[in-house]
Amino acid sequence: MIHLKIEQLIESDKETVRRLLLESYHQYEKEFTDKEAWRNYIEQISRSVDNPNIACILVAKQNGEAVGTLQLFKNAEAAYERPELDIQAPIVRLLAVHPKDRGQGVAKALLKESLLYARSQGAAHLYLHSGDIMQKAIQLYEWLGFKRDHSKEFFNRDVHVKCFRYDLTERSEWLEPDDVRKGSYSDTPPSSPISGIVREGI
Repeated sequence: MIHLKIEQLIESDKETVRRLLLESYHQYEKEFTDKEAWRNYIEQISRSVDNPNIACILVAKQNGEAVGTLQLFKNAEAAYERPELDIQAPIVRLLAVHPKDRGQGVAKALLKESLLYARSQGAAHLYLHSGDIMQKAIQLYEWLGFKRDHSKEFFNRDVHVKCFRYDLTERSEWLEPDDVRKGSYSDTPPSSPISGIVREGI
């Protein structure tokens, strides 16, 4: 059993989260034959925590240590500067779990919290995008119930960026509205739906 606390990023944790992102995404360096492209990619990831367009950054902590993170944006224009995608719903970017903490449900907990955030915003969907180099992540998204949305995909240079959508209007066995009453979540004020949430036994 592990104890995870998911909260919004605070300023004092920013550099820790930046390092977590870089250590998590370092595994993809071998997929880049163009070293300059890799340097640009990793630099963008490093700068991402300073992006003023982010709605919020979630951080998963275990025993006070940051083990995972992701970023949430309100729409496609904020996330990618691509209003033509016509996504007027929350979007997840840069989901990361530290290599030593994988396989313990951290990514699932962060995504579940993102779905609750989207629901709290009155959204019917939650979106995320991924590429073929992230096959394990894509398998997780599909296993959790995200479905491919070809209409919201795009190319970043020569990379096909695939879109996955979670339909919050559909019943889900792992995202039931009575999770709080079952004890999987602590009660939180309606004004703060994603702060201070503790998970046990994920």
